[in-house]
Order: sequence, then structure tokens, then C-alpha cells
Amino acid sequence: MEPTLSTPQSGLTTEQQQQVTAAAQILCAGGTVAFPTETVYGLGADVTNPSAIHKIYQIKQRPADHPLIVHISAITHLHYWAQAIPESAWKLAQHFWPGPLTFILQRNRRIPDCVTGGQDTVGLRMPAHPIALALLQALGPEKALAAPSANRFGRISPTTAAHVQQELGPEVDMILDGGACAVGLESTIISFHDDLPQILRPGGIALSALETVLEGPVLLPHNGQQTIRTSGSLPAHYAPATPLRIYPAEQLWQRAVALAEQDLRILVITWSHSTQSRPALSQSIEQFAMPSDPVAYGQQLYARLRQFDRAAFDYLLVEAPPDHPGWLAVTDRLQRASYH
Repeated sequence: MEPTLSTPQSGLTTEQQQQVTAAAQILCAGGTVAFPTETVYGLGADVTNPSAIHKIYQIKQRPADHPLIVHISAITHLHYWAQAIPESAWKLAQHFWPGPLTFILQRNRRIPDCVTGGQDTVGLRMPAHPIALALLQALGPEKALAAPSANRFGRISPTTAAHVQQELGPEVDMILDGGACAVGLESTIISFHDDLPQILRPGGIALSALETVLEGPVLLPHNGQQTIRTSGSLPAHYAPATPLRIYPAEQLWQRAVALAEQDLRILVITWSHSTQSRPALSQSIEQFAMPSDPVAYGQQLYARLRQFDRAAFDYLLVEAPPDHPGWLAVTDRLQRASYH
């Protein structure tokens, strides 16, 4: 079958549309394509093709029981890939899709076991990036993309096409370049077990926004035992090669000095921009100020971690984010990146 775009996507150039059509042909032939979303770059394969799905696991070196998120092009396609969809999921989809929100739902049996890690549930989302939507539409309504982040398993997620090229390069059949990702962190994952909405992974949609739309409480990960395996749920994830440690502001510089005295090169990453207790900076201790706004911090985080890795520091010491719901996603990524 020769896939064609059902409708031209606004914002895509003729060249981009041609690249999307070529990418769709690769996917229909069982290949893999890295593509941009508003969150991070994904490594996609035809969800109905188990051999193509296995290529994703091989390229990423990903455990076979770690499920993939399925990307679809329309809210109405939920019925095709899932069943027993609760009213609260429809309500959230109408408000936030396309966007960085993934639903954990009862899967339709047309989704292979290799996509779900053998579970009866599947993660589904509709991405907001115009290239991602154009690619999904080119595949047609009876296909979708299973796509984790386009990087080695457990490492830093890519937010530019260059990141994908640097890490996976020729192992991927095609890389679509859609510029830097606007959100920069993965989607929020929410489940609806016993009709109780619960965040399983904080991400691009804030807790307060979900509760406003649902007009009721949404549980956080620590409010109940998580039995569903989801993308990015392992304790160690999103990690740079450089050891990363998190300290409250009052301990940050003390720890930096102690490590520097061992002839180690330290980068101190702050958000509060306070110079209290800061020693004189030197070749042993450097400082980088991240934004004090959680949205801007999240948008930069992965690209900065890659930059810091290239700078060959011995340790990255990160100022602990504020204990505030708006910082949930950033805190989650930093904690997993620092797990040891």
C-alpha cells in the first residue's frame, strides 16, 4: 500500500510533507522512524507489526516487559485501540488532546502483547506536533505508532533530531527533524483503575489542570501502590552518564567543596539563583543557573544534561526543586536520573 496524507497539515512545508510520506512508507514496510512530538522525540514502528516492534526493543536495548505508548491521530480512534473507556478519559481527551497526556486503558486485542509488555492495558495518546500528526494520518485510521523515546533505554530523552542522530544514528531507518521539542519532558500518564484517576508519571500536563477539568481529585503516584507497568516508571531512568546528585540549597555548596577537595570537577546546577554560602568559583567548581519557572526548567532539562555530559564533569550537583505540585515532573525526572 502506498500511504498518502489524508489532508495537508498546516505549518508543514512541501519538503516536510514529502519526508512524512517517505517515513510512512518505511513504517508500512516494517521499518523504524524517529519523529518529533511536543514532548520528546519518539522511535516509532507500526503497532500492528510485531517484528517492527521488536526492532524498537533491540535498538533501545529495552527490556521486553517494559511497555510502549501508542500514538494515534484522532480522539475517535480511542475506540479502535481500547475498550471500556471511562467518561473521565473522554472528558480529558476533549480538553487536552492533542497534547502531552497518556491514558492507561484496557487494550483492544488487536494490539500485540509485545507492545504492552503482556499486560491487559495500553498507554494511548494523541501528540500535538504537526509532523507527528501528519505521519499518523499518512498511516491511516487502522494503524498507529508504538513509540518510546528515541534513545538508549534508561538514558536522557532526546529533544532534537541531532540528539537522536548522535545516540542512535544509522540504526534508525529515518529521522524526521521537527526542531526542538516545545515541552521537553514526557507526557503525563494517568490511569482510571476503579474509576479513580491517578497519575502514574508526572509530565506535560499539571495535576491542577487535570483536577480542574475533572472537577475532582486526581491521585498522585505515592497515594496508592502502582501495579501497572508504564513507560519511564523504573527507579533509574533519564540518566546522564555523569553521576547526578540532588541536595537542598543549604547543603549544596558544602557538598561541592567536599568533592572538589578530592580533585574532582563539579558542576552545581541551581534554580533559586541564591549566592548564599557559595564559595569562589574555580576550575574545580562551576555553576549553571536553570530557570526558576518549572515549565521553562523542564523544557531545557534534557538538552542541558546532554550538554553537561559532554563537558566531562565528575559530578552534577543539583539544587532540589521546590516542594510544589508545579514541579512534580521536574522532580520526578531528577530523582530517577540520580538513582544509584
